[in-house]
Amino acid sequence: MKKAILKDDHGKSLEVDLKEFLDHLNEYHKAGISTHTQSGCSFTVNDEFRNKINKLYNEKK
Repeated sequence: MKKAILKDDHGKSLEVDLKEFLDHLNEYHKAGISTHTQSGCSFTVNDEFRNKINKLYNEKK
């Protein structure tokens, strides 16, 4: 399990399993701009955010 701590739009920290998070982004937030909320945290999902998560995942392989 590859975990990472992400800071949301308001600076709150959330630990995520990168594979599960990436799978979710690819299924529900694949294109455009949307908001992902999880455990009281809110993330603006856009191309920059998707690229950041992909990069984190690939670095931890």
